[in-house]
Amino acid sequence: MKTILLAFILNFLLTHSVLAQPVTFSSGNDRVRMVELYTSEGCSSCPPADKWLSQYKNDDRLWQEIIPLAFHVDYWNYIGWKDRFSSSAYTQRQYSYAQHKNISSVYTPGVVLDGKEWRGWYRNKAIKTGKESAGNLHISLENNLLAAKYSHQKISTEKLYLNIAILGFDLITHVQAGENNGQALEHDFVVIGYKRLPLEQVNNHYAISSALPNSNIQVTRKGLAVWIDSGTDLMPIQATGGWLNKF
Repeated sequence: MKTILLAFILNFLLTHSVLAQPVTFSSGNDRVRMVELYTSEGCSSCPPADKWLSQYKNDDRLWQEIIPLAFHVDYWNYIGWKDRFSSSAYTQRQYSYAQHKNISSVYTPGVVLDGKEWRGWYRNKAIKTGKESAGNLHISLENNLLAAKYSHQKISTEKLYLNIAILGFDLITHVQAGENNGQALEHDFVVIGYKRLPLEQVNNHYAISSALPNSNIQVTRKGLAVWIDSGTDLMPIQATGGWLNKF
């Protein structure tokens, strides 16, 4: 009996010790490409783009070389169907890209690759990855608290910002009005929580700690995308991320 009890206690301690370990993600020095889809459930042209983005769930380069995100905008909500994933903040992000001439105009579906308009998706053009030095972004996550550290050979006094996005997967919406009335729309990489914070410069690197952004969307499968920009034109400098099944 003592042997069984001892084995149970040992297994309990080992299991909880493993679960207590922080989850870490690192970009490595090579630049990770970031793909942003601006989409809406109220747009009849968007489902093909949503499906195109979902293919990256099975891409071997996911998280290490490519990080996709779907920002649902709110400017189509007035035509009969309110997109439950939409946010005025995501709409403003797309408008900011237009203001900085990174994209030609504001529309859906719109794809931004590394901060610039990219129309290759509808021709099923492959996104190429390569070797471009961008510094290392390291993320440690424990008990809903995220700690970020960014290091680069050329650290300047430039103000940098950390973007944190919680992503939802395997989401289905049965649309009952608007342009997609009657359709069951499937979504992945949906931004369901987002925050942006200024990084602090510490000696030869940047760092910050923050709680994860809040989200009211219930999902069974989540991911995390974290990236850095300079705040001038929103163009990503470096990114990392991964699955968040334990959180």
